[in-house]
Amino acid sequence: MSDRTIFLSDVHLGTRGCRSALLVQFLQKHDADTLYLVGDIFDGWSLRRGWHWPEGHNAVVQAILQKAHDGTRVVFIPGNHDEVMRGYFGVHFGGIEVKAEDVFVSASGLRYRVVHGDEFDTVVMNAKWLAHLGDRAYSLLIWLNPKINALRRLWSPRYWSLSKWSKNQVKQAVNFITKFEEVLAEDARQKGFDGVICGHIHHACIRQIGDIRYINTGDWVESCTAVIENHQGDLRLVDWEARNNREQLLKRRQRRKHRSAANGQSEKRMA
Repeated sequence: MSDRTIFLSDVHLGTRGCRSALLVQFLQKHDADTLYLVGDIFDGWSLRRGWHWPEGHNAVVQAILQKAHDGTRVVFIPGNHDEVMRGYFGVHFGGIEVKAEDVFVSASGLRYRVVHGDEFDTVVMNAKWLAHLGDRAYSLLIWLNPKINALRRLWSPRYWSLSKWSKNQVKQAVNFITKFEEVLAEDARQKGFDGVICGHIHHACIRQIGDIRYINTGDWVESCTAVIENHQGDLRLVDWEARNNREQLLKRRQRRKHRSAANGQSEKRMA
């Protein structure tokens, strides 16, 4: 059964931190009438520094194009990392619409402004050199993630994000996220919307800010999240990595249970 709408952002194809395998898995298991790509789907900043495009990144592109071919409306709203696509507003690529922003009306009649969100980031808008410097530091944390997790797998199979942990420990980062959310909510209120759907800050969230519903789709580098609307107009946040971890844990438990049962049967026969 397909849903009405899927929103995802901040995939960052072209970087080593992109969790492309999980995203392909998600896209294979979820269909919708409309798919919104809410910015930073590929990372032009990173690709300019050095080319990195493994087969898994092609698989993501092919999965999206296949959905467009099968009749899904795909809307691409470029972000700051794939800003080169901002020169193509109104153009269709393989059935994918490129738009500066969009007005999304839920099945329940609520009106949402859909934007990437970087235009509300004062660092990106007023000190782009600092944004690029921060991006390099962030890339270093992402590069360290798999090395740390290779050690952690010795005692825990769960993926741990160094970059996500670092942001959560820094008070200024928490304050920035809160301010970002409040500014977008106020902008939506002033423009007469019921809510706003965005990406950019890699912090998945659905919450009420006054009379405005603020929704951030998260990312596919640190948290692997998306927002899905069903045909009744309910929007929910899907943490695909957490769901995948639960499924893997359940499978391991079932295998242990089967081995235990098999060993028990074997002992009975020997007795």
